[in-house]
Amino acid sequence: MRACQPVADGYVERDEVKIYYELFGAGEPTVLLLPTWSIVHSRHWKMQIPYLARHCRVLTFDGRGNGRSTRPPEPEAYTEGEFAADALAVMDATQTPRAVIVGFSMGAQRGLLLAANHPERVQAAVFIGASYPGGGEPLPERTVYSWADELDTDEGWAKHNHHFWLRDYRGYLEFFMPQIFTQPHSTKPIEDAIGWGLETDPETLSLTYLAPFMEPDEARELARRVRCPVLVIHGEYDALASVTRGIALAEHTGGRLVLLKGSGHAPHIRDPVKVNLLLRDVVNPLRAG
Repeated sequence: MRACQPVADGYVERDEVKIYYELFGAGEPTVLLLPTWSIVHSRHWKMQIPYLARHCRVLTFDGRGNGRSTRPPEPEAYTEGEFAADALAVMDATQTPRAVIVGFSMGAQRGLLLAANHPERVQAAVFIGASYPGGGEPLPERTVYSWADELDTDEGWAKHNHHFWLRDYRGYLEFFMPQIFTQPHSTKPIEDAIGWGLETDPETLSLTYLAPFMEPDEARELARRVRCPVLVIHGEYDALASVTRGIALAEHTGGRLVLLKGSGHAPHIRDPVKVNLLLRDVVNPLRAG
C-alpha cells in the first residue's frame, strides 16, 4: 500500500512517446519532482510525496525509458532537452502554470534547462546530489574505465560498462545501487532501487549513454541565467557525483548550499526528514504568497 494515492494520473504524448504522470494533493504551489536517470522511475520520490502533498500539489512523472513511460528506441530521444520538454508537457496537461522544481542527480540538468529557458514556469529550483557538468571535479574512480570499450576486467567501476550491462545487467544494478546508498543500514533502499532498475533493460539504458550529453559550457551558461531562488542539497560522502559538483552549482546559480554530513548520493531517500524540512522551507514562503 502506498502512503499517498494520486488524485489524478494519466499520460501525455509527445512525438509518439507516452509519459506517465501522477498528481497528488491540492493547493499552491505545485512541486514538480523531476525524473532522474532512467535507471529508476518516479517511485524514488516516495518519501517526499506524502509529506509535501499534505500542504500543496505534487506532480511526478516517469522519465522516458522506465516505469510506465515509453522506451523510445533511438538515442536522440534521451537528450536533456527531451526530458525538459516532457516536464513542460506534463505541466500543461495538469494545468500547472508554474511550479517549484526539484531535480535529483541527472534531474539537475533538466531542471537547469527549465529554470534558465522557461523562467515564467519555475518559481524556485532545488537540486539534490546534482550531476552538474559545469563545475567541480569528477570522482577519480569513475574516470578509470571506458563505458563503450570491451574491458578485460569487471571489478568495481569496470561494471559501469556497456558490454557488462548486456552480459549481466542485474549484476550491474547490484554493484551500482550500493554506491547510491553508502550509509549503514541501507538494505531496503538498495533492494527497492534494484527492483526499479529491473523495470527497464540494458539496451534502453545504453541509449541514454549514447544520447548527446550536456557540455560543461552549456551547463555553466544555463546556471548563470537562473534567476529564481535556488537550493542545492548535496551529501558530503556522495560516491556518484562529487560534492564539488554541488558546490559549483550553488556558486554558479547564486543559490543556497546545504551540505549534509555523513550523507551519500540520495539524501531524499536515506535522510528524508532533513530533505523534506528543507523543501518545506522553500515551499512555505510561496504558500504564504
